[in-house]
Amino acid sequence: MTRLPQIALLSDGRRLHLQDGPIDLIVEAKGPANAVRAAYEAAARRFTGLLDELCAELPELRTAAAKQTALKGVVGRRMHAAVSLYVSDCFITPMAAVAGSVAEEILGAMLVAAPLDQAYVNNGGDIALHLGEGEHFSVGLMDRPDRDGVMRTMRVDADGPVRGIATSGRHGRSFSLGIADAVTVLAATASQADAAATIIANAVDLPGHPAIVRQPANELQPDSDLGARLVTREVGRLSQIEIATALESGAECARRLFDRGLIEGAVLQLCGDMLVIGPKDIERQRPRPAVLEDAVHV
Repeated sequence: MTRLPQIALLSDGRRLHLQDGPIDLIVEAKGPANAVRAAYEAAARRFTGLLDELCAELPELRTAAAKQTALKGVVGRRMHAAVSLYVSDCFITPMAAVAGSVAEEILGAMLVAAPLDQAYVNNGGDIALHLGEGEHFSVGLMDRPDRDGVMRTMRVDADGPVRGIATSGRHGRSFSLGIADAVTVLAATASQADAAATIIANAVDLPGHPAIVRQPANELQPDSDLGARLVTREVGRLSQIEIATALESGAECARRLFDRGLIEGAVLQLCGDMLVIGPKDIERQRPRPAVLEDAVHV
């Protein structure tokens, strides 16, 4: 390791910022002051060198997942475990679960170090959660990840099974094979949510539609794990019927995952339209730039 990650409290004095290369985390813990301090110290220790661990196994992490793996790193193996359930259904690599798996790892280190009332690790919208008894967490949903303003909120309660939230789509940090503006998934863990969000977002699609511009992933990023597969670059004007058709294609995928117990719910968004699979307690509200109390924008 020839560099040190950036580790600092944000200006609010409550949240910790951890950044190293493409990994950019916002961490917040709640509990006694000494517990929060110990948790942040543990997060910083575990974060240091984590990117190097992933880079050491990058060739296999970028290879199509198989039922068995030679991966040694704990995060790499978590990534593989999250995607391995889909290897018979579609092309997927462990990289589909990298953000959620990293968030899980940092949260796990914090919880080993100290008892906390509540904590989250937000890795670019992929969130690992800890909720103590009686705690809850509100997530702000935006219609597109590249725009400001909360469109709806969703509440996660401690007595429910959800401890991971992830969002995928064509406006995110990674390439998408589909045309969804955003697919947000609730699951038992962040790594599981991350993998499922990728799968569902890829399924929101209109194959061969002339208004959709696609390009081989490796022309945009030579080392992309997607190789020459076509990724979405632009989506032109679509009719309401076409939008509904694309969303329903993704919804069918989400329902299958829900029925298999792989996700707890999903919210699919395209061109201002939305479909909800699973949770129905999503509250509509006007878009606004302010951050909700106890909320994270996804």
